[in-house]
Amino acid sequence: MDDGRQSIPPTEAFAEALSGGLDMERAGLRWLGRKDPRSLIAVRHFAGPESYCLKLDGLRIAHLTDLHVGRVTPLAIQNAAVALTNEAKPDLVVITGDFVCHSQKYLDQLEAIVRGFEAPVIGVLGNHDHWSGAAEVRKALRRGGVEVLDNANTIVTLRHQKLQVLGLDDAYTGHADRERALKGLDPTLPTLGLSHIAEEADRLWPHGVGLVLSGHTHAGQITLARLHELAIGHLAGHKYVHGLYGTRALRTDPGGAVYVGAGIGAAVIPFRLGDRGKRELAIFELGMAPGSLDEHHVEQAPLKGRAPRPSLTAKRHAAVHKKHAKRAKKPAG
Repeated sequence: MDDGRQSIPPTEAFAEALSGGLDMERAGLRWLGRKDPRSLIAVRHFAGPESYCLKLDGLRIAHLTDLHVGRVTPLAIQNAAVALTNEAKPDLVVITGDFVCHSQKYLDQLEAIVRGFEAPVIGVLGNHDHWSGAAEVRKALRRGGVEVLDNANTIVTLRHQKLQVLGLDDAYTGHADRERALKGLDPTLPTLGLSHIAEEADRLWPHGVGLVLSGHTHAGQITLARLHELAIGHLAGHKYVHGLYGTRALRTDPGGAVYVGAGIGAAVIPFRLGDRGKRELAIFELGMAPGSLDEHHVEQAPLKGRAPRPSLTAKRHAAVHKKHAKRAKKPAG
């Protein structure tokens, strides 16, 4: 996540200080204690948009986001997320960015984790992936069997049914290219959108992308007394903080829905408080109409939000290139 007024990623030294290095890793394991890590992950169920009911006869999509593989999130949590996902028997797994935390030190671990999913996996990158090295993260994901969509769309056939999946690269760091992602989109097929930043959904709905899945916010992690809406919404400027927004109804404004996942990992502290901030696996039953199953919550009104200035996005983009150049100067080994 690392949102708010900070416009550039932390330095590696500062990142180590934030995460506490090995001390934070040990603290996370002590906090986990004897708890079953599966009990720390909420499994939430939702139906898809009404428009999908006309085109699909039931497809189960598992959505995870913000794995943040690294020191802050215990490996036991990552493995529990994979196990719970496999138990749900989805037709497709989608992961919406921030696969890593602050470095490339855990790419082998990331590769092993994503290889554990039994269903096909499609993903898009987030800001942490770009800060840490997008090319290297992509390679690790592809070695693990993940199809990475960088401003592109693809058609997958699942149980003899076609689903179109559109993936936007990270908008936070200025890598999203909506026109490229929409190019060649088939308007006759149901389309699922993936974007690390949820606000991109506003510009995808008019093109027939009825449901967009996203992440980035971690649901605020501390959701008591609506602190997540204060921190992520009013202070950081996000319209969409956690859960369902928009509409899944046919021919109703704003023309689509977006779901913001609470995430599996963390980038700074491992702790989560409150129901909405719990680590999360979201299951979407595409082809089922809203109201046909017991959902965790219904669509909610967006916050006012505040779009980032173009100059701020450009600054974030430049920071990614600066970090890339710094890594390139380091001696091999």
